[in-house]
Amino acid sequence: MFIETVPNRQSPPAVLLRESFRDESGKAQKRTLANLSKLPGAVIDGLKALLKGGQVIGVGDDGLRVERSLPHGHVAAGLGMVRKIALDRLLLSTAKDAQSRRHCALVVGMIVDRLVAPRSKLGFTRAVNPETACSSLGAVLGLGTVAEHEVYAALDWLGDQQHRVENGLARRHLKDGTLVLYDVSSSYFEGRKCPLARFGHSRDKRRDRPQIVYGLLCTKDGLPVAVEVFDGNTADPTTLSAQVDKLKQRFRLQRVVLVGDRGMITSARIREDLQPAGLDWISCLRAPQIQALAAEDGPLQLSLFDERDLAEIESPDYPGERLVVCRNPDLAADRARKRSDLLAATERDLARIQERVRRARKPLQGAAAIGQAVGAVLNRRKVGKHFQVTITDTDVSFARDCAAIDTEARLDGVYVIRTSVKADALSAAETVQAYKDLSRVEDAFRCLKTVDLDIRPIRHWTEKRVRAHVALCMLAYHVEWHLRQALAPLLFHDTDRDAARAERASPVVKTEPSDTVKRKKARKRNQDGLPVMGFAELLCHLGTLAANTMVAPLQGEHTFTLYTRKTQLQEAAFALLGFDPVRVQ
Repeated sequence: MFIETVPNRQSPPAVLLRESFRDESGKAQKRTLANLSKLPGAVIDGLKALLKGGQVIGVGDDGLRVERSLPHGHVAAGLGMVRKIALDRLLLSTAKDAQSRRHCALVVGMIVDRLVAPRSKLGFTRAVNPETACSSLGAVLGLGTVAEHEVYAALDWLGDQQHRVENGLARRHLKDGTLVLYDVSSSYFEGRKCPLARFGHSRDKRRDRPQIVYGLLCTKDGLPVAVEVFDGNTADPTTLSAQVDKLKQRFRLQRVVLVGDRGMITSARIREDLQPAGLDWISCLRAPQIQALAAEDGPLQLSLFDERDLAEIESPDYPGERLVVCRNPDLAADRARKRSDLLAATERDLARIQERVRRARKPLQGAAAIGQAVGAVLNRRKVGKHFQVTITDTDVSFARDCAAIDTEARLDGVYVIRTSVKADALSAAETVQAYKDLSRVEDAFRCLKTVDLDIRPIRHWTEKRVRAHVALCMLAYHVEWHLRQALAPLLFHDTDRDAARAERASPVVKTEPSDTVKRKKARKRNQDGLPVMGFAELLCHLGTLAANTMVAPLQGEHTFTLYTRKTQLQEAAFALLGFDPVRVQ
């Protein structure tokens, strides 16, 4: 049987319930069983669904109801990207038994959960368990009931697999002759039990807390490949030898250009680590080294910058190296302003100490006490070299050292890139740009520490789990990097950045935003009229695409999943990602 709508000239069409059959000759015929024209349209649509094999689900209190609604879109975006870049297959490559596959599924879940809502491992357990789930992650991965000890066991498993996973990422993204960016950062530690936690130079401005230090190896585009954790009091240069061994022994790369800042790749590290390993490098000279080059008879003369902002020079102090000298006027103005502000602030503090020494009532006396107060002021802003201070038991006087200030100001905005890479392999402009690309590692640290992934607070006490936690955060940023690249048209990212760089007259000057990103920021919409936003905001919006568990009581409490209709922005996002959120399983 079927329902057919038949035109009826000027009258409304007739809606007929018909039946098909074959006559005695075998010819197909049809006959009308009932006229349904007077029935409401909703009833007719229901009958059509029934005739096509559908089921009646009831109405009112006995009808279809929503049993549970869980955010799904952000989970689908994160998990879909994990599957797209085959990170799950890399984790699974040695998971032979059921227990290892369970650990792998939990690790994938922790990676996606850190993208969606960074939380503790106990928080993750609650977030994926069916009774307390706050997203569709547990259901999509089929995790079932997860015990807390399982999560920690999976974290330990990841720690055991870290080297193998990093080796796989290196095979995918690092080739001989490529540029590798390396930098270190630190995060403070809550607690006193971890053997890695030590007091050291705090980049978090938390000198009251012990910390850990970790170094990140990235591709030239800022994609993280490997991370290593060190004691909290480890100096930056001492972490370099481990990275050289990693590149040469574990990753089996013969020709690599390692890019690091001047505090990382020092002359000692070049002599003791890089040169014996046969690796090239790009780094920068320190201020005293630049001043030595700029001496009266030195190779660095400011007249080089009369008509250009970069030049190559040679020096016998750096045999076999290329030195690319750059001068940035904007950087020079910024340094001059900052120095002026620091000197003025220091003078005000010194004047207060002088007033304490010279006051009539209870003056500050004694050369030792006065010197201690003055030293604290000079060390606070690191400008003691620009002051001449005279201290006695009963007085203190100070004045600016104009000669020292002029000597430093003469080289404002000047920096020198040093490299072992030959000019036919990397031009001077490309060398400068490669060094400036270290800012991409800083972007990675910013996302890891403050913006998206919340590597801190570190809630683990054992060395193995702290290392595994940092590795987990690195893998989460690896996925986030790919998401950001794919979703760039919907973010405030500059999608024409490379073109804007190519149009610059020199790599020394700051890259100006392209017209595309300027329009984005002004209109808060992209060229297709869709709203643009930050990465976290976009993930939050994707999360409003919900997975609803529906119940049909008249069919024996039959349940099925019904997804909310995608908004225009969600449609665009998943079109850019290249997969359907409903099919991410």
